[in-house]
Formats: sequence, C-alpha cells, structure tokens
Amino acid sequence: MRKILTFNGSPRLSGNTSILLQNFIDGAKTRTNQIQQVNPYEINLEFCRGCLRCNLIGKCSISNDDWHEISKKIHEADVLVFATPIYFHHVSAPLKIILDRFRSFVKVQITEKSLKHTPWSVWNKDFVLILSMGSSDTIDAKPVIELFEYLISILGENNRLHIITAKRLAVIKQVQKNEIELTKLYQKLQLPETFVKEDYSRNQDTIKKCFELGTRLASGF
Repeated sequence: MRKILTFNGSPRLSGNTSILLQNFIDGAKTRTNQIQQVNPYEINLEFCRGCLRCNLIGKCSISNDDWHEISKKIHEADVLVFATPIYFHHVSAPLKIILDRFRSFVKVQITEKSLKHTPWSVWNKDFVLILSMGSSDTIDAKPVIELFEYLISILGENNRLHIITAKRLAVIKQVQKNEIELTKLYQKLQLPETFVKEDYSRNQDTIKKCFELGTRLASGF
C-alpha cells in the first residue's frame, strides 16, 4: 500500500488550494489509507541557516524543531504532494521553509563550473504540484515548476513530477462555484462574462483531475 504525504501551503483551509488538495486526498483514499497531512502553517520549523553542516553529518544539524519527524515522513513516503497558492510567482512562505530544508538531503560540492549535488540516498518518488493562482496565465507558476523539475532531478533520475494548475481563481472557494455564482463574481471583478462557461468547465475538470491523480498515484500507476 503506497504512502502519501501532503503539504498544504495555503493559510485558508477552505480555499481553492485546500479544495483541490482535498479532492486529491479523496481520490487517494479509494486506494490507500496511508495518507499523512502536514500543515506548514502549524509546525515548528526553523529557517535553513546555510551552515553546511549537513555536508558533514548527512542530515540537518538543527535539532530543536519538527524537521526530524517531518524528514522521516518524507523519506518514508512514496508520493509527496505540495499544494500551494501562487502569491508572488512562487510557493507560500511556510512551504518555502520546508523546501529550503531539503538542502540536508544532498551533499553539495563546489566545482570549477557549478555545484555538484549528490543525494545521501537516491529517491524514487512521485512528486505532485497542485498550484492555484489568480493569474489568467499559468506562466506565473513557472518559477515553482522549474524549481521542482531541478529538485527531483538531483534527488534521483527515477523521480516523477505531476503538475495540476488552476488559474483565474481570485476569491475563496471560487473553484467550486457554479456558473450563476461565477457570473455574479465576474461582474464584481470586471471580468468578461464570456469567460464564465470556459472557466466553470475548466474548474470542474481540474477538480476531477485532482481526484483521478490521487486515485492513480495511490494505486502505483
């Protein structure tokens, strides 16, 4: 039975990001009960200090926070899910703190041309990005996607990245609003009402994709 670990980078537990993540979880629950959830806003986690001691001891040297427990869950998981709103072209701040601590999973060496990253153990995991944004163009998520593409490459060539993006989501719970509700909202936001049918259909499809991806990855396919 596959183990799934999720990180909800949204401060709104009933917001668009949380709704999409919950649909992923609901799909996964049809195939596994090994699902753990971490709320980055509620854990005690220090910032990475760039001390480089992880290069010497093979793990993070910060010992007075929750990283030991979280990193253990990360290692044990088959699927890592990172759900976040895109605020300023990147993940939310609490989630970025977690990603910075991933530094302790690799040994970094300076070479003549760049850096060489050697993971302490080679990973073979499914990574999932669930990204919601107010922008009408998913290009705003490009920095996040590029970071994860690089991250999974240095942790093992057999890692896989799955990306679900949801755009033009400006208010809480918008992703699950019906066409009448979207019409009223777009009038307030001064968006063309001609977008309503397209956006409603896309939102419903995104919710379905989250559920189906959760089911598929929990099954190991």
